[in-house]
Amino acid sequence: MFQTTSRGLDPTSFPLRLYEKAKRLGGWDPSALDFSRDRSDWAGLGELEQTVVLQLTSLFQAGEEAVTVDLLPLVLVVASEGRLEEELFLTTFLFEEGKHTQFFRRFLDEVAGSPDELERFHTPSYRRVFEEELPRSLRTLLTDRSPEAQARAAVTYTIIVEGVLAETGYRSYQRMLEQAGIMPGLREGLVRVKQDESRHIAYGIYLLARLAAEHDGVWQVIQERMAELLPLALAIVSETFDPYEEPPFGLTEEEFVEYATSQFAKRLERIERARVHGVGALALEELET
Repeated sequence: MFQTTSRGLDPTSFPLRLYEKAKRLGGWDPSALDFSRDRSDWAGLGELEQTVVLQLTSLFQAGEEAVTVDLLPLVLVVASEGRLEEELFLTTFLFEEGKHTQFFRRFLDEVAGSPDELERFHTPSYRRVFEEELPRSLRTLLTDRSPEAQARAAVTYTIIVEGVLAETGYRSYQRMLEQAGIMPGLREGLVRVKQDESRHIAYGIYLLARLAAEHDGVWQVIQERMAELLPLALAIVSETFDPYEEPPFGLTEEEFVEYATSQFAKRLERIERARVHGVGALALEELET
């Protein structure tokens, strides 16, 4: 029996409403961004300033590739459970992660001159998250589709990687580029990427709240996984600042550690509130973020 010829789709469901929002807002094209001003701005930066921009961009570039590659097991699990509305949204999720990967690579090639050895910016904690924790938690779903495994994967991907690390990275980009009034093409792309990621985070909160409401013990798994990964997330922020005695653009480690911690607390609080009051109460709020 096929859902769309039996009961149809639920237009009021949170995932389908995210799907509608993705169709309206997610159609931007990385190839259409104008980088002409960005190239002249890049040429006017000092070596240290270029290094900071490259460092941050390399972290996003590798991170976007990693989440693009690692998302498929979650899509398979959702599809196997017959959650068609969620699967429809996840098709946009994967499409958008691919666009983000293209966007950052285009900036590196067309503005920064295709620099090599960007892996030098990938610190030990960064490698631990993106080369070990992220792929392991998602690929586990190929053999373990339990609610607990789904919760660990969703915490890693949508809450820590996107909801804490990426959000903190966007704040860094915004601070340094807007205050300096440079690189409008990069800034425009970042706004689009952040809009996409807000929907991904909203789905992650929805998924975790649903799992916690439906299955005893999942809330404890969520708390444990969040607590396990927070030190790594904060270590990535600190290690990013380690090479600089005085970072350019007025950036400070303390500000971004505090911001990452606040993002962590906010995501955890929203999951807990939805667990207590139901995903219906969460949906309206998260859909507008």
